[in-house]
Amino acid sequence: MSPSRTLPTLLLSEVAAHNTAKSCYVTIGTRVFDVTDFIESHPGGGDLVLEYGGMDVTEILKDEVSHFHSEAAYEVLEDSFIGFVATEKVIDAAVKSTHPDEIIPLPSTQNGIKELKENCDAEEGVFLATGLATADDLSKETDVVTDYKQHKFLDLSKPLLMQVWFGGFSKEFYLEQVHRPRHYKGGESAPLFGNFLEPLSKTPWWVIPILWLPCVAYGTYIAGEGCGSRYVEACYWVLGLFLWTFFEYLLHRFLFHLDKFLPDNRVALTLHFVLHGVHHYLPMDRLRLVMPPTMFLILAIPFWKLAHTLFYWNWSVATAVFCGGIFGYICYDLTHYFLHHKTLPGYYKGLKKYHLQHHFMDYENGFGVTSRFWDTIFGTELTPPPVKAPLKTA
Repeated sequence: MSPSRTLPTLLLSEVAAHNTAKSCYVTIGTRVFDVTDFIESHPGGGDLVLEYGGMDVTEILKDEVSHFHSEAAYEVLEDSFIGFVATEKVIDAAVKSTHPDEIIPLPSTQNGIKELKENCDAEEGVFLATGLATADDLSKETDVVTDYKQHKFLDLSKPLLMQVWFGGFSKEFYLEQVHRPRHYKGGESAPLFGNFLEPLSKTPWWVIPILWLPCVAYGTYIAGEGCGSRYVEACYWVLGLFLWTFFEYLLHRFLFHLDKFLPDNRVALTLHFVLHGVHHYLPMDRLRLVMPPTMFLILAIPFWKLAHTLFYWNWSVATAVFCGGIFGYICYDLTHYFLHHKTLPGYYKGLKKYHLQHHFMDYENGFGVTSRFWDTIFGTELTPPPVKAPLKTA
């Protein structure tokens, strides 16, 4: 048996949600069809199609009393074929598992498309949370037209932000889709604002050290005069660097991934998309990997006040701690960029694998970017991906 092209595997609940004139799916066995474009031209009337939206139509197609379906009708369905339904066996295994990185097998083909095997022993699989199988999938170019037709989420050829704002998406649907990564035209930047604000959302990685390292150096210099000695300053500076690793973890876990606690309204979803959702939606976008200077300033001001509140007795000590923390942020942003786009040696090679697993395997764990330390402490370390069986041959 030869390996197949990878096709989406959808949950029954996901199929059932597509039951309107704007997006209508039906199933035949474990195969899923998008019949939205067929509603108006259906000989029996569009209402009959919508009546079975999100449902299995195997029996109604066979019912000659209701409406005889010719071979041509089945050919139309074949053109609308988009994927497979996960079997109850697969869903039950995923629900009972304590690991969100359970895989759903994908179908195999031999002399045409075959249904998903009931014994779930297909050669390839995808992770339930993201719809991807490996880190390589993060860089597979998304067909803009097909993706929008299939998922009815965002059209990558149009400005994204207003689509989120006016999309009317439920929180559940938004989170499910935004964590299924797409790849836009070789890693270019999809339009976010579509107007004069667009450049503000894009930041080349080299802007970060050029802009902020001089500020850190100057702050460290002036703080030294009030710390008593450079040795004392260095100790507080390193303390700030260590504290940054903790704040990095907290920010990533409880701000960037505030998923379950988001209010179910468009304001919250749009803010989530701008802050971090767009990165999970388009993880290989080179110009949206590091923090834009404007957003950095917004987040840095509370940390400046926090440092000077905790170390209120000495302005210079507080400034030294703050500068160490900002240096940690610079290291974080650069590390994040290089983990996505560079081949790295030694320690960073393992870190790269770990972080990309956060994107394609399990976005609810693995929050450490520069280190796994706090993931280990708080029990959010990623588990290794399941080992797939070798491909079978005929």
